[in-house]
Amino acid sequence: MVTGIEHSAIFSPNTAALKDWYMSMFGFTQAYDNGKGTYFLKAQDGAMIEFVTSEDEKTDSGVKTSGIRHLAIGVTMDGFEAMVEKLRNAKVEVVTEPVAGSGYKTFFFRDIEGNVLHLIARDKPL
Repeated sequence: MVTGIEHSAIFSPNTAALKDWYMSMFGFTQAYDNGKGTYFLKAQDGAMIEFVTSEDEKTDSGVKTSGIRHLAIGVTMDGFEAMVEKLRNAKVEVVTEPVAGSGYKTFFFRDIEGNVLHLIARDKPL
């Protein structure tokens, strides 16, 4: 039976640099390295991202273009502002400014290769 989503993958021309950035920004740990440029990083909650070497140049797509458009990175409500500050200090490209709603905080930005990420904090899980 299906147990959930084991991982998502990001294709990159420089997987080592990209996985190092994710480790530095989010504290993810390396779970796997095939020695050929494929890595798995594990988040504190067990979710994983795979980094795979791309075979072509990245094409830019809009934030609302059809298909998968962002990965959501969960943070605690009390850690949200500090994480936004860390990302701003790292000079990420801001897609939308932070927003606080009823029971959540959100911030959209791009990683070092232009992939859209969504920082999300919730006072209660969905």
